[in-house]
Amino acid sequence: MNIKTFKQQLAPYKALLGIDYGAKRLGIAASDLLCNIATAQKILYRSTWAQDIGELKRIIAEKEIGGIVYGLPLQMDGHEGAIAAEVRQFAAKVYAEIPLPYLFWDERLSSAAMENFLIKEADLSRAKRKKVLDASAAAYILQGALDALTYI
Repeated sequence: MNIKTFKQQLAPYKALLGIDYGAKRLGIAASDLLCNIATAQKILYRSTWAQDIGELKRIIAEKEIGGIVYGLPLQMDGHEGAIAAEVRQFAAKVYAEIPLPYLFWDERLSSAAMENFLIKEADLSRAKRKKVLDASAAAYILQGALDALTYI
């Protein structure tokens, strides 16, 4: 789905969920109800599918989510690799249980950008960075999509 179609399918005054996919962890971020600002929420440590989807459903209900933005890890040349295919499969599996509109957003260098920020600006130690990096990357991805949505 392209960004214009995604925006058309969004209900008003519903937040967006940002997901930075990983096989072991999901970085989770959410926007405000006006879809202006993305905030890191948590790192979801992957478990069984039932537990993972249950936690996503809980977050979606709690945060009044109306759509999902998935970080799509493109290769530097813009092509999709194996991990991008995993993200697409994961999104389809989530959609089968939680039928919200969703969008894929280029996440190239998002983790590197956030780690750089956490080192230089927040002055976090390696141990502290590890605890917030995935959720911060999800917020970075989601904010990029939110910013683009304002111009559609």
